Amino acid sequence: EFRKGNNKNNSNVRIDVMSNQQILHIAGWNTCGFYRRASTVLGSLSVLFPAKLKVVEHSFPSRADYRAWLIDGNFRDCFSDSRARGHTASPFVWFSGKASAEPSKEDVESFLGGHDDTLEWCRNFCSPCETGDVEKATMVDDGHSIDHDYDYDLVVIGGGSGGLAASKEAASLGAKVAVLDYVKPSPHGTTWGLGGTCVNVGCIPKKLMHQGALLNEAIELDTGAFGINKGDLQPHTWEEMRLNVQNFIRSLNFKYRVTLREKNVHYLNKLGRFIDAHTLEVRDKKGKVSTITSSRFLVATGGRPTPLACEGGELAISSDDIFAMEKSPGKVLCVGASYISLECAGFLAGLGHDVTVGVRSILLRGFDRECVDKIGTYMEAHNVAFKRGVTPTKLEKTANDQIQVTFSDGSQDVYDTVLAAIGRMADTPKLNLEALNVETNAKNGKIICKYEQTSCPNIYAIGDVMEGCPELTPVAIQAGIFLARRLFGTSTQPMDYVNICTTVFTPLEYSCVGLSEDDSIDKFGPENIEVYQSSFMPLEWSLSSARASHNAFTKVIVNKSDQERVLGIHYLGPNAGEVMQGYGAAIKKGLTFKDLSETVGIHPTSAEEIVTLSITKSSGADCSAGSC
Repeated sequence: EFRKGNNKNNSNVRIDVMSNQQILHIAGWNTCGFYRRASTVLGSLSVLFPAKLKVVEHSFPSRADYRAWLIDGNFRDCFSDSRARGHTASPFVWFSGKASAEPSKEDVESFLGGHDDTLEWCRNFCSPCETGDVEKATMVDDGHSIDHDYDYDLVVIGGGSGGLAASKEAASLGAKVAVLDYVKPSPHGTTWGLGGTCVNVGCIPKKLMHQGALLNEAIELDTGAFGINKGDLQPHTWEEMRLNVQNFIRSLNFKYRVTLREKNVHYLNKLGRFIDAHTLEVRDKKGKVSTITSSRFLVATGGRPTPLACEGGELAISSDDIFAMEKSPGKVLCVGASYISLECAGFLAGLGHDVTVGVRSILLRGFDRECVDKIGTYMEAHNVAFKRGVTPTKLEKTANDQIQVTFSDGSQDVYDTVLAAIGRMADTPKLNLEALNVETNAKNGKIICKYEQTSCPNIYAIGDVMEGCPELTPVAIQAGIFLARRLFGTSTQPMDYVNICTTVFTPLEYSCVGLSEDDSIDKFGPENIEVYQSSFMPLEWSLSSARASHNAFTKVIVNKSDQERVLGIHYLGPNAGEVMQGYGAAIKKGLTFKDLSETVGIHPTSAEEIVTLSITKSSGADCSAGSC
């Protein structure tokens, strides 16, 4: 039964605890209204759900007695959570491993909070679960304790988006945190600042240069139809765009360093290598070697481009280099059919460069084939040449400093720049993970984890370095935040790697969430799948005769055997990322096609095409949309 444990008077009270109960202790002075309200609500829940919750009250006769115990008696100092160590108000609520009648520092597990945090926890405790039992991340005990003798509670290896997010979240929960970030130059000598791949040589410069290409295309194709005179507009200048992009990135690098300082995260511009499970050997840019220790480590080193293996492959640059090229790349060969290759080919062609994509097999493996085919067709019509079924076998310098490429079909061509985008490898080889028996995938160097925890329990991994993780910046950020909350807070919530929205910034932008049509058929059977689709002309393209030969496209894939539950949404057209984001939340909540079709669209937009779909692929009807 529920008993009130008063720390002054009830020291001999026996409190029976069921093994699957959560045990909450609440302390405050007995005339405090906030304490009485919170303890009453908790007490009611423990009566209603005795198998799930045990509450122990610690009631003090006065505010002075309460503060003498909490502050002067140093009880709050036994928590690693900075919120607990700074808490002075009543009540003080925490989770414990035992229902001791007297508050025990040895039994504390984590701090819940004060009055408002407690009531919010109670609301969540009572909230119905719409999708069944909520998964909990069951972690292996990593030996961490608040009274360890290491330099840090957590050292994050890698200052990319995921590592920075995890470090700041852990620090906000009271952990002593350091971030190691050391950029190893690319084979062509390119380096960058704090922030990782996305900020420096990935998403940010890519999107900015893609935007430049869209502006250039709009000037060429659309201005006349809208009565705008191009006048004496000068051709695109690579050097000016590159300078502005790099200056913007440097401003972000500076902001990240400032934010780390504000969040009390120690930034170390050093390269780390494991000596043992709790010790790193670190080397600064001057070659000075030292060691640091930590109770826990988080590997967030991301990946680096896979180099070309053919003769002369070292002549090719990668996505680590393209955005920082001081001179125009000129005529370009993009090797590979990945999204990186196609995105780079797209913006380079859109800016006026002569671009060829060398493709070994198929474009954008893993994405919806119908949508990918439309992307390829669009790109071919927008000045991107495709050389299919070939790989480079030899690269060699010519007398005028160009690169002659010999292909596997025996053909040759000459380019100013060869960009290799054939895949990425995890940046783990020099971490000495093998000495700690950390399990990795030998093919790509990625770390094998369960709930971001490696086979060495106090070493964790997030982001592109983790096997099976989508290589997307927001995924690494959220995984890092959730992990920090589990390690240093009260959370048991795992990262959900299912139904994540993504966008490919090709000239015809492509966004999607959920399963492709082929994957849906493979998983549920063709008899259970229906596809609603539409081919339409975006209003902003409608005045330009130069755009008349290409439409935007969207389709929604549903499971007919499950109330037409939406399995996937795919969209090709302007502003693809902006269109798709909200649908990701809807699919995670179990969106059905009925829900979708009953949603009122925003008019006139391309996004409304998704909520007005009516034509099915199985009907064989023309899916071209008319006007409103």
